[in-house]
Parts: sequence; C-alpha cells; structure tokens
Amino acid sequence: MNAAVSISTKDITLPDWLRECLVERSHSENLDAVKDNDLVCRAFEFAYRLHEGQYRASGEPYIAHPIAVSGLLRDLGGSSTMIAAGFLHDVVEDTDVTAEEIGARFGLEVRCLVEGVTKLSKFNFSSKTERQAENFRRMFLAMAQDIRVIVVKLADRLHNMRTLEHLPDEKRRRIALETREIFAPLANRLGIGNLKWELEDLAFKYLETDAYQEIKQLVAEKRGDRESQLVQIAQTFRERMTQLGVHCVEVSGRPKHLYGIYQKMQRQQKDYEQIYDVAAIRIIVNTNDECYRALAVVHDMFRPIPGRFKDYIGLPKSNRYQSLHTIVIRNTGRPLEVQIRTLEMHHVAEYGIAAHWKYKEAGSSSTQQMTTTDEKFTWLRQLLDWQTDLKDAQEYLESIKDNLFDGDVFVFTPRGEVVSLSSRSTPVDFAYRIHTEVGNHCAGAKVNGRMVTLDTTLHHGDIVEIIIQKNSHPSLDWLNFVVTSSARNRIRQWYKRSHRDENISRGREMLEKELGKNGFEALLKSAPMLAAAERCNYHSVEDLLAAVGYGEMTLNLALNRIREAVTQPTLVKISNADSISADPQLLLSSAPTLRSLPPATSSKSPIAGVEGLLYHLAGCCTPVPGEAIIGVVTRSNRGISIHRQGCSNLEPVDGDRLVPVSWNPTNRSGGRPQTYPVCIQIDVIDRVGVLKDILSRLTDNTINVRNAQVKTFPDQTAVIDLGIDICDHAQLEHTFAQVRKMTDVLNLRRINQVEE
Repeated sequence: MNAAVSISTKDITLPDWLRECLVERSHSENLDAVKDNDLVCRAFEFAYRLHEGQYRASGEPYIAHPIAVSGLLRDLGGSSTMIAAGFLHDVVEDTDVTAEEIGARFGLEVRCLVEGVTKLSKFNFSSKTERQAENFRRMFLAMAQDIRVIVVKLADRLHNMRTLEHLPDEKRRRIALETREIFAPLANRLGIGNLKWELEDLAFKYLETDAYQEIKQLVAEKRGDRESQLVQIAQTFRERMTQLGVHCVEVSGRPKHLYGIYQKMQRQQKDYEQIYDVAAIRIIVNTNDECYRALAVVHDMFRPIPGRFKDYIGLPKSNRYQSLHTIVIRNTGRPLEVQIRTLEMHHVAEYGIAAHWKYKEAGSSSTQQMTTTDEKFTWLRQLLDWQTDLKDAQEYLESIKDNLFDGDVFVFTPRGEVVSLSSRSTPVDFAYRIHTEVGNHCAGAKVNGRMVTLDTTLHHGDIVEIIIQKNSHPSLDWLNFVVTSSARNRIRQWYKRSHRDENISRGREMLEKELGKNGFEALLKSAPMLAAAERCNYHSVEDLLAAVGYGEMTLNLALNRIREAVTQPTLVKISNADSISADPQLLLSSAPTLRSLPPATSSKSPIAGVEGLLYHLAGCCTPVPGEAIIGVVTRSNRGISIHRQGCSNLEPVDGDRLVPVSWNPTNRSGGRPQTYPVCIQIDVIDRVGVLKDILSRLTDNTINVRNAQVKTFPDQTAVIDLGIDICDHAQLEHTFAQVRKMTDVLNLRRINQVEE
C-alpha cells in the first residue's frame, strides 16, 4: 500500500478520498469496508501500473483520467464496483490486458462494466460512421444488462470534455457534437441533471465559441443585480410560508445554464435582455402535500401566467423528474419562474438514476443492477428493438439521436396508462409506441372518445384508442405525417418484408408448378439450387425465388440455370452437392461443355484467352473481373463477345461458337484500377432526398455514377436506374450490401445495359 502511494505521488497528486481509501484499507476494522476499499485500491494500483509511461494530450500522466472518472462516480454515489470500473475502463482498449483477466482479478461485475464502455478500436470497419454506430449498439446492449454502464461512460465523457482544449480543433468539434447529440440527451434520459447541464455547456463552448463567450460575459455582468433580487424574493417566500405552517428545507435562486439560455434565445428569437427567467426560484419542502401548499402561497403573492403551470409531480417526466413549475408576474412586471419539489425529488432531479443508490440503498448490488425490465427504461427497450431492424449505420445513429430526447406530450391509453411522445405525434406514432403489431394493424383511432383521422396531432391529456383490424397494414402515406423515428422505421421495415415475402411465395409457386411437387423441397435446400442462384448473381435461394416472383428474372431462365446446376456441376462451383429427387423435367436439357479455362497471362489485356484477337465486353450483361465469363464468336465481324456465364443471350448460341476465357489479374494504369460499366436498378420508398442518400452511399464507396434516372409511382414507390463504374465483382458486392442496408431500399438488382 505504501509503495502505491509513494509511486503515485511522484507524478500526480492523489485526491483526498483516494488517499484515505488507501490508508483505511489497512486500518479499518469493518470487514465490509475493508473489502470495498481493497477492491478500489487494487483497481487503482493495477491501472496505475498499466498506464505508467502513458500521457494524455495535455502532457499529464494518463492515470489522471481514470482517477478523475472514479471520483465523479464516487460523487454520484457509485459502489466500489463502479469506482473500480472507473479506474479500469480504458485498460482493455489501451493495453494488452483482456476482459477475461479483468474478470479473474476483479470479478464479473467489474468486467461487465469495463466491457460495456470499451470501444471497438481493435476491429476494422469500412467507415467512421460504421464504427461509431457499432460502438453505440454495444453500449446500449450493455446498458440493458446493467444501467450502471452508461453512468460510467458519462463520467468518462464528462472528464474528457473538461480537458478537450488540448485536442486538435477538428477532433474537438467531432467529440463535442457527439456529446451534444448523444451523451447529454442520455444523461437527461437518466435524469442526471448535473451531468447533462455541464455536458451541454462544454459542448456549447466548442461548437459555438463566440456565442458561448458572449452569453458567459452577459451572465457575469448581470449576476450581482439578479442575485440580490432573488435573495430578497426568496426571503419573502420563506417568511410567508413559515407563517402558514409550510416547512421550507430550502428557498434559493436557480441559475440557468448557459446552453439553456442560448436555446431559449434561439427558439424565441430574443436578445439576452428579453430572457427574464435566466434565473429562477427553487423551493424545496418535505412532502408532496407541502409542494401544493407552497404553490398556493406563490400564486397568492404573485399573479400566475395562464398556461404556464406544469405539474410534473402528478405526471412525472419519463426520466423520473418530478416538480411543480409555474411562472408568475412580479411587481416589476417581469416574469419569475418558480420550481417546487421535495428533497427526494431534488435528489432525483440532480442525480437521476444515480439517486437510487446514492440516497437509498447504497452498497446493495441488487438495487444497482437495474435493467430494461424496470418500467422507467421503456425507452431503452424500444431502442434495443429498433437496432435489430436498423442495419444501416447512418440511419441507426439518426434514430438514436431522434429518440433520446424526452417526450413533450403525455397521452393516456383507455386504461389510464401514461404514454410519452414527441411533440406533434399522431395516433400512428402512439400505436407503434404501444407495440409494433398494434401499429402494423392500425385501421383507425379515437381521441377522447371521438373518431379522428390518423394524421391528427395529439395533445397533453388526450385519451387515445387504436382500432385494430387483422387485415389492415401500414400505408406509405403514413410516412408523410408520423413524427417518431420508431414509427417511420417500422413502417418501412414492414413494407420491405411484406413485399419480399410475397415475391418469395410467388416465385416458389411458379417454380413448383413447372417442376412438380415431387422432390421440390429437397431441391430448394440442395447445393445445386444455391449454385444456380449464385450463377444468376443472387446471394441465396430466397433471393432467386423473390426475383422470379417479382419478374426480375424470367421463369424460363431460372429453370435453365437450375437444370445446368443439376446436370453439369463442373460449370459452377459446387462442393458436396446433395443428392436430390426431382421431377424428370430437370434433366431435359444440358449446357454446352467447355474446354478447361486458359491460364492467366502477363498480357496488358484484362482477358486471358483472346490474345491477338478482336474482342469486346458484351453490353447485355456487362461482366466485371471476378465473375465467371465465357467468349462467343460473333457473326458480325466484331470478334469475340465476352459474356457473364448465365447470360440469357447465350441460350440460343451453338456450342462450337463458345470460347473459354478468364480474367487476367487486375491491370492498373497510372495507379488507378480499370473500371467497367454496370447498370443497377433500385426500388425505393419515394421520399425527398432518397436519391441523394443513395448517391452519398456510393460516393463513400468510391463509386463513380455516370447517369441516373428516377421514375415515381402513385403508390409512393420509385425506381432508380443508375449507371456506375465498378473495378471488380468484390467491389460490386460490397456496394450492393451497403445500399441494401438502407431502410428505404426495397429491392436492388443488376440489369442489362443494352440488348445485343
């Protein structure tokens, strides 16, 4: 122990609480205290050794950061487990220590907390957005197991924000923006007002520096006059309530944080001098009854402004915040905001979820491991549900940004249950908030007992009843008026799934009708069937069935490819092909037999097997490197036409006109890879900006777009035809995968460029 203290004081001053913890470990007679102190001290000493020699951008030893994070967690009332996790939260990411070793040394709880806040720095992603999205997915999953994960993460982020000035400007702005859009709303969701306000102010400092400095100066200049007025008003309140028998724990001024002032100035388009509630009066009493009695005193002394009273005691916010808010007119004619709450409500308002263990049952792990089963974490359960559907990184990030903010409208179910929604929400938003299936089968709605249209805006106190019909389904028109991201994404997901399922079912029926039922199911599950799908440029048998059902591929062409795969497996890559029992029609025809493919050459030509011959890439199927190709001797003196194997134009070609060819290794000219034209067609849900989003996705994958055409339809869908330049089949597949992840994309396929 003494060695640890002397080592640490060489390059950093330990806070008093940590120094006392190190001393008490060896002197306390309380076994539980010794056990807790020992865990904290061991975590500190372990982290110190691992981070020794590491320094922050500020030049201070890196261990200063874990010490500061642990101190913040201690101030929030965190247990020894949380404080230990604060010391260790960076070791897995920044050192060679594994999560398993953390668990072995410090226990499973500490390991889970550390893993929950560890970023995915050791994995490869195609973009920063993808990495960021996956980090948040992991974090929310960890939160679902133990909500303390996010409290540790918030403490980590707060200290990083406090020391942000030492980073480059671009990185400062990126971190500050993420803090404002994700972490401050998260702190608000958890009700931790102290962290939320400081995170917002620090982000404000780096994102709008000039405005921050201006407001900071104005607040400082007016502080003296404002505080003297508030002291006088507070004393008057205190004396009046004492006369009426209302015991006040505290009556004081409540300064507004800088970002809150800035938001109000922007929202109301007012100057600082016109914002009268820069500070307010906060009254803290003992009981709920005294809150309402204090409110009566306030309204008796000053005239209340109609419509500016909010009862968050009877109807708490979704983050458990409770208080009475009222705005009254002072004798000077200026408004005054007054907040009234109990001491317990005040603790929850300041510390949020942390108040659960800071002021009640601190030290009991059973009370600290709160999960999504708690009613107050409905928003987290919904977020976890959404992330299973949202595969696209950008859409996922936008979704959590939209849904982390508090609901502004409180409505009721017919049973009296309170539902929190965003402002301007509609019955459809309400339906999807209740359950996905309620939204998917919504046929109408009643508000306060009267039938309304589904685009009706809901208001505070409305009683909403959803009418469900089994055969009803979402309409794309709903996307024009729903407000919540959850409703928007559920509607899009249903539309994509329903159309795909219908097409797969139709494709199965069409093939089964031609091939017969005997052995059909075995055929669908066989390796030749998968090979046939791959020859048609589909990833799975279901994709092939959907293409047949949708009409993207003709039934005859699909049948020919299946026959070829069954009868001539040498033409496709099939391993361990299953034995199948299929209708004899499968064996009616066979594909031409080719000689072995030519070996790759050092020729500058991208095609091996056509050396010295005139050739061209077929415009009908636009082959690219990496795809199986075949040459056809043309009858129009155009030399050899290079097709993709499986091209429909090869069906009538005589076998003696086929030439075995293959791709040479990628030929680079001037450091840039050669590109090949490919035409693709994308079915989308029609909305403003959908083409721009798709083009941005292609740009992110360094794909050049040569031309674009869009055709819209009355059912609010659209078809986008794009001509793009591709280096090889791998790039094409990666691009397809990226575009398919987009929620608005219903279908994506490769199409013929020209007919030959």
